[in-house]
Amino acid sequence: QVQLIESGGGLVQAGGSLNLSCAASVRTLMSLTMGWFLQAPGKEREFVADFSCNANITYYADSVKGRFTVSIDDAKNTVYLQMNKLKTEDRAIYFCASGQTLKTSSSLLPRHYDYWGQGTQVTVCS
Repeated sequence: QVQLIESGGGLVQAGGSLNLSCAASVRTLMSLTMGWFLQAPGKEREFVADFSCNANITYYADSVKGRFTVSIDDAKNTVYLQMNKLKTEDRAIYFCASGQTLKTSSSLLPRHYDYWGQGTQVTVCS
């Protein structure tokens, strides 16, 4: 059983930044793909970004490329999502998830992840 605890959400004005954290109760992140997803009210959960830790490869949804950066600190078993130039449409609950090392085609889909955090709310006002 892996526990994931997100933090760092909040209220920010459009154009601002937030840095989300996700602490994992694992010995190492190296065997995992760590994903970030968002869920807006009334909508399905959708892919934001992921980090394949053993390959040191990241992948981003088109909507966040150039604005968001995913990174890890393996010593702290923590994955981060740095969000810059936030837009009102980025407003959602953000979830981190972990799965055994996933191919990119699989990492885009929530069903391929084994564990999920409780989510953290991001609100962007104009």
